[in-house]
Amino acid sequence: MSCTVKKLYHVAAFGWYAFIVHYLFAKGREAPPDGIFPYGGPWKYLTFINLIVQMVFFGLASVRDLRTLGKRSRVTLLSQTKDLLFSVFAFPLGLLVVLLFWVIFSYDRQLVYPESMDNFFPTWANHAMHTLVLPIVLGEVLLEPHVYPKTRNGLAALGVAGFLYSGWVIWVYVSVGIWVYPLLGLFSTTGLVAFFISNIFVVILLYLLGQTLNFRIWGKQQVKVKKN
Repeated sequence: MSCTVKKLYHVAAFGWYAFIVHYLFAKGREAPPDGIFPYGGPWKYLTFINLIVQMVFFGLASVRDLRTLGKRSRVTLLSQTKDLLFSVFAFPLGLLVVLLFWVIFSYDRQLVYPESMDNFFPTWANHAMHTLVLPIVLGEVLLEPHVYPKTRNGLAALGVAGFLYSGWVIWVYVSVGIWVYPLLGLFSTTGLVAFFISNIFVVILLYLLGQTLNFRIWGKQQVKVKKN
């Protein structure tokens, strides 16, 4: 029964994220509201990158559940890739997007999601991008154990990804003179550096949280058995 529930969950989550990503691409063909500019497309937003990561993860999980690859070595490689994607990116990035968005939104929504967005994205779309990610990713934690890489390797991968995204955001600003997020325009150069570094540390803490939850819920022994 639990295996069936897991398969249905993965397929449903993949279908949901595929629908949201398609919806956002379709909205991209419409005239954007104030606060959205065309350079870089949706790829300049961490929210969109996160949705892609979640969709790819649940897609891989769905394929792995079907066990149609034939050779065991290929199934094992798929499992390892799926677990790596979830532990290092899908879990910490998903939580970071929800946490940062709602903290900043609660303080001053104009800094992250101006009111002009309300006429472009309906309320359900906002929650699809910035709220539902949390219960879906936590549901995955409860459904099955995940094999984490060595902590230093996982943190190194997160650090590299964080610096790459920070560099991408700065490149967009240098190219068009507009910050992806209005919040960034409030900082001095020193403040920007501190903000980017602090976010990297937050996502590292979220990675360690995911690792801890994985071991507390499933036990290190069961995770080792899955790995073997």
